[in-house]
Amino acid sequence: MQKLFFLLALAGTIVSCRQPVKEQAAAAAADSTNSEIKIIDNGNVGFEKYFADKTMRLDFNHSGTSKEEHFAVDRIVSDGIWPGNRFVLIDKLELGPYFFEVIDKDSKTLLFSRGFASIFGEWQSTPEADKTWGSYNESMRFPWPKKPVTVILGKRDPQTNKFKTIWSIDVDPASREVNPADLVHSNTMDIIQENGPASVKVDLVILGDGYTKAEMPKFRNDVKRLSAVLMAQEPFRSRTKDINIRAIETPSEVSGVCKPHPGVYKRSALSVQYGIFDSERYALTFDNKTVRNAASQAPYDFMIILVNERTYGGGGIYNLYATVSADNKFADYMIVHEFGHHMGGLADEYYTSSVSYEAQDIKLEPWEPNVTALLDKNNLKWKDLLTAGTPIPTPWNKDVFDKYGYAVQKQRDSLRAAKVPEEVMEALFLKQYKQEDEYFSKEKYRDAVGAFEGADYTQKGLYRSQLDCIMFTRHIHYCKVCQRSLIRVIEQYTAVGPGK
Repeated sequence: MQKLFFLLALAGTIVSCRQPVKEQAAAAAADSTNSEIKIIDNGNVGFEKYFADKTMRLDFNHSGTSKEEHFAVDRIVSDGIWPGNRFVLIDKLELGPYFFEVIDKDSKTLLFSRGFASIFGEWQSTPEADKTWGSYNESMRFPWPKKPVTVILGKRDPQTNKFKTIWSIDVDPASREVNPADLVHSNTMDIIQENGPASVKVDLVILGDGYTKAEMPKFRNDVKRLSAVLMAQEPFRSRTKDINIRAIETPSEVSGVCKPHPGVYKRSALSVQYGIFDSERYALTFDNKTVRNAASQAPYDFMIILVNERTYGGGGIYNLYATVSADNKFADYMIVHEFGHHMGGLADEYYTSSVSYEAQDIKLEPWEPNVTALLDKNNLKWKDLLTAGTPIPTPWNKDVFDKYGYAVQKQRDSLRAAKVPEEVMEALFLKQYKQEDEYFSKEKYRDAVGAFEGADYTQKGLYRSQLDCIMFTRHIHYCKVCQRSLIRVIEQYTAVGPGK
């Protein structure tokens, strides 16, 4: 359900504020190279030399239109102990449409970096963004610096796919505008599995929305059930000992969440709602600070929000969170699929949907690790995983599959418009699931790693690595390329020695 068609417009802004938190001009155009800050990258630095064992959370407002974007600091606070790796501080994966770097203010030495995606980035690609401004609260989390630092935010240049500076800000941890106090928590934390210290593990926190206090036993059962589903899939099954899972109970006054399309309006604890960007089944929350405050009770690298609803829906944004409707018949699929977006930056591989389009002139390789524009088939990003003897591009019975897929989408849209009971939709999805099984069983290259056309909402010109994957259909397994991508993330968070 992730929408990752970003209009990568570069815009600059100067926002006045008080010293010593000082915002600097962003790179305003392609030729604004003078505003780029020269960074000294010596690789991973010594954690104890530069950082305290705390998390700094820089909350900011990200505003603009489809053509421009602006930034303003909201607040800078402590977000609990630092949960991340102390040896691998530099993000070499460089996934996501955005990328931030933390450098020592005086020496310009690179101290920390992370890639991410954002709700604003998704909103910027919607028709609404052509007509009006949008504003979203976002956060950058990094180890608490001992001395003043500069935080530099970059975005992918649409011409080169390289990150270009669009905003920077100086942060002095000793400033009166920086709050080092830890939040006092009163919610209950449940430990689902704990395999070691947060600094060398992947730490997952699970929150719930739309669960009343009386429904907390249901929340705990939902957490155990769905986290077990996630851990049963590769690569998590083989790396279970590298993962800690904790749940935070965040009771709501009402059961369920807001669903504007059918006219169901509620106010829940974390403000998750369906209908995001007018997509009826897309469920997110815009209440960033409330979610972050609740999650900070536990050390976390990644976050899942379970939604106490039967209605099919969810979402996943790279390095933000994943949401899943806990009671739907396809909740098992959704938690695995959406977590792939959130943790691995994986693209949707399906394209027979209401957001599909045909792209005739794709000039850049997608940043997502599981799709390719096949601009150079001799240097495919997963060429080391290719099955010997598999032709590139890889033939498959695409026309028959597409005809069926578009017919299902038409039927699905019709049923949604008729507001049928959820079990009717689930029956349609189950029928589709079985029919896809039948199609795949006849394919010559059904188990091969190759380059199959059709991916990332695009019928022509983009390719996925295998015929089937949970990012393509509702079959609950990651393909080999997606598994490897997730393993690389796990390894970045679990290194036990100096990272290279």
